[in-house]
Amino acid sequence: MLHVIGLGLGDAKDITVKGLETIKQCNRVYLESYTSILSVNLKDLEQFYGCPIMEADRELVESNVDEILPKENENVAFLVVGDPLGATTHTDLILRAREKNVNVKIVHNSSILTAIGCCGLQLYRFGETVSIPYWNKDWRPTSFYERIVSNRQRDLHTLCLLDIKVKEPTIESIVKKKREYMPPQFMSVSEAAVQLLQIIEDRKETQVPGALNESSLAVGLARVGWDNQSIEVCTLEEMARTELGPPLHCLIIPSINLHPIESALINLYKNKE
Repeated sequence: MLHVIGLGLGDAKDITVKGLETIKQCNRVYLESYTSILSVNLKDLEQFYGCPIMEADRELVESNVDEILPKENENVAFLVVGDPLGATTHTDLILRAREKNVNVKIVHNSSILTAIGCCGLQLYRFGETVSIPYWNKDWRPTSFYERIVSNRQRDLHTLCLLDIKVKEPTIESIVKKKREYMPPQFMSVSEAAVQLLQIIEDRKETQVPGALNESSLAVGLARVGWDNQSIEVCTLEEMARTELGPPLHCLIIPSINLHPIESALINLYKNKE
């Protein structure tokens, strides 16, 4: 059996009772290490769960999945920060396991997709979630902006998940076929806001209903579910100068019209300066 287990968002103690009991019954335990992070390190997890844990990077999960899948009469736990089905990466793992006639069980947990309700915006008013990637000189995608505008046209909020680069090979190493990796990068709310403001500037002559501007409301969240969680509500222009500290960050672009209760709650986090 392959057990895909959600760890929640904070530390080792956020695992469910079912998840912890399942880990203790497994022959091998892996921690997926490239779509999110916890507030604790691998040794803390091993101490709390009472077993050794192997790190599973993107290369192992996407290219060498057979190394993870259980052999005959074996149980394997694959640990995921948040909820196991919060990312398409893990859906793909489950599909490949079932293609090889491996039984799969899911143990759910809290996810950023639900925990964002901590800022006061109502979950049922969120539209399509988008991902904002890092730009470089040769690649500046903007499709996430169109989806934000589409949500606003339907009076819906948008959760923006911000880029994470962990153990990403450098272009040079791929060409040389000798793997060398870039330092880890975690996009901040200010970096995401700067990219959105650049798109707004580029499209000033062709703006459509629901388009963003410098004064559009934005909600920045950092380390959701951690003891030092941080939330800031301000304009998009102000968000580009906002420092929320260490990762992980995410950004919300609220709908144009807020429910009175939503307004009252997010006002608690507005910049008072």
